[in-house]
Amino acid sequence: MSASSGEPLLRARELTKTFTSRGPGGVLGQRVAFTAVDRVGFDIRAGETLAVVGESGSGKSTTARMAAKLMEPTGGSLEFAGEDVTRAAGPALARFRKNVQVVFQDPYSSLNPRHTVERILMAPLDYQGIAPKGGRRALTKELMERVGLDPDHSQRYPAQFSGGQAQRIGIARALAVGPRLVICDEAVSALDVSVRAQVLDLLRRLQRESGFAYLFIAHDLAVVRRIAHRVAVMSGGRIVEAGPCERVFADPRDPYTRTLLAAIPRINAAWDRARRARADRASDPSQEAPHG
Repeated sequence: MSASSGEPLLRARELTKTFTSRGPGGVLGQRVAFTAVDRVGFDIRAGETLAVVGESGSGKSTTARMAAKLMEPTGGSLEFAGEDVTRAAGPALARFRKNVQVVFQDPYSSLNPRHTVERILMAPLDYQGIAPKGGRRALTKELMERVGLDPDHSQRYPAQFSGGQAQRIGIARALAVGPRLVICDEAVSALDVSVRAQVLDLLRRLQRESGFAYLFIAHDLAVVRRIAHRVAVMSGGRIVEAGPCERVFADPRDPYTRTLLAAIPRINAAWDRARRARADRASDPSQEAPHG
């Protein structure tokens, strides 16, 4: 995979999130502070996938929520396309929301069970006050086809779909307003292994077609290796190692990274390359080998 160079699309500097709670003694107890994310910084360029990986409690999902402006940072700054959006509100926040969309871990909890697929897919446009040029039905059909769903099922409800299909609805919703960055917060971790592979192949194909960037949150380095250009490894709220995907996998420099890599089941490298090539051809007809 290749990624665009140039100025960062999203730039995070010294992002920090501290939570406070009451200690022993109830309302009279002393407040206790816990820093979930500690001065994290990273860049994401157009067309690039940055994977942030770590175990549960490492701070990666909190980082994703701050990057998506679903959670305000305690400190640090966030820029999008050269604009400071750290405290964005009103029209500036609306612009950011159009450009940055999120695919969540659990598709069923992130989709309104009382809304049809069409209504779910059109919700981001309604929020932005955008009227689809060809009409709602036409855009719904286009979005469903892009993610491999039957457009005839647009009037169905989330509970009528499998987990993988429901996650495709979540992906289609994220694409509805033409974002420049999609944040995937453990977007495949709740799926069966075979379905996970299909959704990863879909995400890669969509990126090739549309050129948007991903911030991809995961705890599984085997998943990360299939989709990322660069990797940032988090532990204890900090990034302990970052670099190009192949370098991190081939030459991990932090003991924590080496521990994560040691947990990946080993497979034949040649077989893995062949499998990935087949997946690329299956998801991109232009890469099919010519007939002899």
